[in-house]
Amino acid sequence: MLNVLTQGAAGPNPPLLIVHGLYGSGRNWGVIAKRLSDQRLVVTPDMRNHGDSFRSDRHDYPAMAADLAEVIEAHGGRADVVGHSMGGKAAMVLALTRPELVNRLVVADIAPVAYTHSQIQFIEAMRKVDLSRVTKRSEAVAQLAEHVPDTTLQSFFTQSLDLQNKRWKLNLDALADQMPNVLGFPEVSGEFSGPTLFLSGAESDYVLPEHRDKIRALFPKARFAKIPGAGHWLHAEKPREFEASLRAFLPV
Repeated sequence: MLNVLTQGAAGPNPPLLIVHGLYGSGRNWGVIAKRLSDQRLVVTPDMRNHGDSFRSDRHDYPAMAADLAEVIEAHGGRADVVGHSMGGKAAMVLALTRPELVNRLVVADIAPVAYTHSQIQFIEAMRKVDLSRVTKRSEAVAQLAEHVPDTTLQSFFTQSLDLQNKRWKLNLDALADQMPNVLGFPEVSGEFSGPTLFLSGAESDYVLPEHRDKIRALFPKARFAKIPGAGHWLHAEKPREFEASLRAFLPV
């Protein structure tokens, strides 16, 4: 099973499963998970090929959805699910293929469509870091800065650095090979009829008006909301607003 972190305790509310995006980990969600754990158990897994979870040559959404199903089954059999970016696509496939496991669904800044903007340049940047010369995280940040100018992304990527063993906690080879699957979205029959919120950053272009027909066909109860001043990384840029949106949508 996936490596998971948990906060809080089981109670009357269903557990909350938060699914990170590409190059992330469950640990990235620690602050939000802790704040939301005042009312429920919060489970933040490391997706396959990320963090402390297992490595696999396969990295597609049916496989990732099956991983999430296993986590939910181990924590009571039904959960509210929040997924960001790649994690949002995995959460959508989970809801469409195993709807009995999902109570409410929040999809953060992604749509059930294929995208063309590859993320492969970040894998190449991480590969260029000479880990033999890295003894502290700031040294890796300095090397990454030569290829990734965004300081937020530099910090984000180096959270997946295992300093002691001088390795990335990301299966960069598999993620590079499977990038077409990450950018795409599988053909999935059926629909998820439960309450669904598509929560986007107002300054992001990942969820567009032309995506809404496809979204409503798969998620007939979909609602849409935007967080002002936020881009694709809305939970990191506006964490309090993101938390407030979840509290407003999820049962308490």
